[in-house]
Amino acid sequence: MNATPAPEPPIRAVIAPVTPLQQNCTIVWCSKTKKAAVIDPGGEVPRLLEALAQYGLTLEKIWITHGHLDHAGGTAALKEATGAPIEGPHREDAFWIDDIEQSGARWGMPDARSFTPDRWLEDGDRVTLGETEFEVYHCPGHTPGHVIFFHRPTKFAQVGDVLFQGSIGRTDFPRGNHADLIRAITTKLWPLGDDVRFVPGHGPMSTFGQERRTNPFVADAVLAES
Repeated sequence: MNATPAPEPPIRAVIAPVTPLQQNCTIVWCSKTKKAAVIDPGGEVPRLLEALAQYGLTLEKIWITHGHLDHAGGTAALKEATGAPIEGPHREDAFWIDDIEQSGARWGMPDARSFTPDRWLEDGDRVTLGETEFEVYHCPGHTPGHVIFFHRPTKFAQVGDVLFQGSIGRTDFPRGNHADLIRAITTKLWPLGDDVRFVPGHGPMSTFGQERRTNPFVADAVLAES
């Protein structure tokens, strides 16, 4: 008896680290329509365009988790090349976006440019991609306007620099706030479920459950002690 093939998941994704800081830019797409979003195009835009072509995708959206250079420096160039609208981050990160060109000069990324999103995002917003929908959560702390994107049917999240495998985002930047970050992780991320797989801004993927068990900054046991 032939086994029934597993149904195709509603979304697919590929991680493309970019910039000297190896930021996890992600190309995610609706499996049915092949319409894609590039999340956090920090740089290396020609490479991202090649990847879109390689997978036969049409860029429909550009999504930004926060305004730091390594996450958003290639946004303006990607929009110019494709016409795709920019969604995110929260408007509290406007000052970071305005600083991208100066930051690029400091970090040896002279092509990085500032931009104005077509849509600022708020906590509780929804963004669409082809025939799929992602939830938006405002998670300040690393930056004041940081957002994350969550696809509930597949338990997949792109969390930027809020949470990493074994670590959390820095809060020593202007308008960073450690207490806000811990609150965002425990009240916005954890309720989404231990089985959520997430792409962090840097480094390997993990799950919320793994981090609740082992992360030295936000594991349940660590927070209970504090």
